[in-house]
Amino acid sequence: MELKVSVSEALALIKEVESVPAKIFEYIGMNIQKEVSAFLTNLMDQELTHHLGRDKYERKEGNADYRNGRYTRTFCIKGIGDVEVRIPRDRNGDFRTQVIPRGKKYEDRITEDLAAMYLTGISTRTLSLLSKRLIGRSISPTEVSNATTELKQAIEKWRTRDLSHEKIKYMIIDGVTFRMRVSNSIEVVPILVVIGVREDNTRLVLLIQSGDKESATAWRESFRDLKERGLDGSYVRLGIMDGLSGLEKVFAEEFPHAKVQRCQVHVARNVLAKVPRKLKQPVADDLRSIFYASSRKKADEFAIAFADKWEKELPSAVKSLSHSLDVCLTFFSFPEEEWISLRTTNTIERLNKEFKRRTKPMEILAGENACYLLLAFISLKMEMNWRKTKIGKVRPNLPLYKKFTQLC
Repeated sequence: MELKVSVSEALALIKEVESVPAKIFEYIGMNIQKEVSAFLTNLMDQELTHHLGRDKYERKEGNADYRNGRYTRTFCIKGIGDVEVRIPRDRNGDFRTQVIPRGKKYEDRITEDLAAMYLTGISTRTLSLLSKRLIGRSISPTEVSNATTELKQAIEKWRTRDLSHEKIKYMIIDGVTFRMRVSNSIEVVPILVVIGVREDNTRLVLLIQSGDKESATAWRESFRDLKERGLDGSYVRLGIMDGLSGLEKVFAEEFPHAKVQRCQVHVARNVLAKVPRKLKQPVADDLRSIFYASSRKKADEFAIAFADKWEKELPSAVKSLSHSLDVCLTFFSFPEEEWISLRTTNTIERLNKEFKRRTKPMEILAGENACYLLLAFISLKMEMNWRKTKIGKVRPNLPLYKKFTQLC
């Protein structure tokens, strides 16, 4: 494109630029918009010529359709901003330009950019405020939401994907809540989350589903949903959870071949809640001796010693531990190198923490679909990181450690 400027215009421009240097880029942008507008208008003229089968003012026998003026509309282009174009029409109304599709206000690259920024945790309201400066056009929060429509369809397909090819040996289960707009009110909505561990110790997110995390029925429906999607429950050998009401019983019924591991952090938290402040540290040290014992036999010995030591002073704490002891030591039945990952729900707690961190700038999510969109995006990013770090002890997974052991 060639920009033509007269001598007098150039002198006036130079004087203005001397006082406000950034003005030159504004002028360049305005000229580019005009050139692009002319180019697109000419392109659509040629498109109409092809549609009619004859040039302007050319007569063709047997063809009653002809040009019928133009109408003006704006179209936003990435890096250029709003461009005013004049779209030609035909008398019969059959012509539809493919250059700027009807109803489209901006090009696809802008839609992709809006969706990408939304997924990184920028709210629709903030994107709306920034849109004029970022892409040269003000876009409403509703338009930003609409820009994610195609992504929502892809995410829903991933969220309900077939699981028949996955052999899951462990399941880590938890729930997380979000403030969400439901109808005309703001509600705290629980989301159920399940992480699966494959036979090769890699992890993946199996379930992101709205539901009451305190409800046994909600969890039962979620587990059945996983089975309907093809998950073979006969491979599942362990479920790791934090002792939510009714969850352990439902899990045992739905996956009869699996055992239950209750999160030791939650068990310790419940025990310490019944301990006076001045005794919390020694009690915590004794609990750690039980949970990190070298074998189940040693753990049982430490548990007996714990009961003997604290029964008189802290009977409620001792009772609380005794009720959860067996179910929080299940991990001893599995390979020793995996114990560090099976003791707690840390893996899913880390995922939930990332959910919260990424959604915090939004304060209130736009609804269930918007929530699924963000959580699925975060889950997929976490899965990429998990490929490098399998469950179990860290050292044996490191290439340097493997090389060292081979040399020895």
